[in-house]
Amino acid sequence: MTQHLLQGRQEKEILWYQRRDVLKAAAAWVALGGLPAAMAQQRSNIVQLTGDAMINGAPLSPQQSIQTGDAIQTGPGSNLIFVIGNASFQVRQNSRLSVERGATLNAVSLLRLLTGAVASVWGKGVDRSIVLPTLTAGIRGTGVYAEIFADRGDRNYFCNCYGTVAMSAGTEKRVSRADYHQAFWADPYPNPEGKFLTPASALNHSDEELEFLAGLVEQRTSWQLAGRKGSRDGSGSMTY
Repeated sequence: MTQHLLQGRQEKEILWYQRRDVLKAAAAWVALGGLPAAMAQQRSNIVQLTGDAMINGAPLSPQQSIQTGDAIQTGPGSNLIFVIGNASFQVRQNSRLSVERGATLNAVSLLRLLTGAVASVWGKGVDRSIVLPTLTAGIRGTGVYAEIFADRGDRNYFCNCYGTVAMSAGTEKRVSRADYHQAFWADPYPNPEGKFLTPASALNHSDEELEFLAGLVEQRTSWQLAGRKGSRDGSGSMTY
């Protein structure tokens, strides 16, 4: 994949080019038959790999397949998109995570994020979890985004982009039901009001990214189904 450098262009323009490349890769994946065809043809389940990444400590190539039980690490400027079972993942640069096995080889039961950021869409099924250093989220058929902010003391961020998520942070438990981006900060210590989870706005992920991740596993987001969107203030509701 081509690496896009600024070369006098604005950052928003560069992000548009990167997003265009992602959409092209997703379209090519779907045209080739998606995950069922990849499995039948013993083809890679990697939709796009830009930059460098490691799998279980060894360099990852676009021809490889990522399986449950694997540990993944991406380098600076990297972007990795892959599909396992009925879940799709977009791993940002400088991320470390593992995908742990569920009841079958092709089912992820737990995603453990150690550094960086990942967007993911999960089809309906048994309970599965995303684990960050200060937050655990139990998910069923939803789209989410998680990030660890190294420049903010490794503060944890989690957005339930749509669906239902059962969250826990410290001694606090909360169920999030969202149609359009309900976001939270998860801190290791309670604030003066005794809260570990505090509201946040929708940060560092786009509707288009969630839409193409959903398309990879033959889903549509809640706002695609409803034909409308809400505010990206993190409240989780749509505009009527």
